[in-house]
Amino acid sequence: MAVQNFVGGAFRGATWVALHNGGGVGWGEVINGGFGLVLDGTQEAEQKAKMMLSWDVSNGVARRCWSGNRKAYEIICQTMQEDRGLVVTLPHEVADQRVLQRALRL
Repeated sequence: MAVQNFVGGAFRGATWVALHNGGGVGWGEVINGGFGLVLDGTQEAEQKAKMMLSWDVSNGVARRCWSGNRKAYEIICQTMQEDRGLVVTLPHEVADQRVLQRALRL
């Protein structure tokens, strides 16, 4: 997700973006990304802030949705209804846990 946030931030007008190693878990173990945005009071900065924050927050909610968080699923569905430009691939629950157990040989 760090790469998606990095690229998405760059395309949405971040003042700077970062893609780097580390994050407190050890060098080489993770990739982190971030952005900075100068808020100078202009309409352009306001528009960029709206796009950046929407993108960044929606990515976090989508990631939690994909991990099985039911509230995140509900919120990302609601957000897609409100913002037709947002399209998130939704996960499907395993209806029969026995299928999953057989597939994983548990």
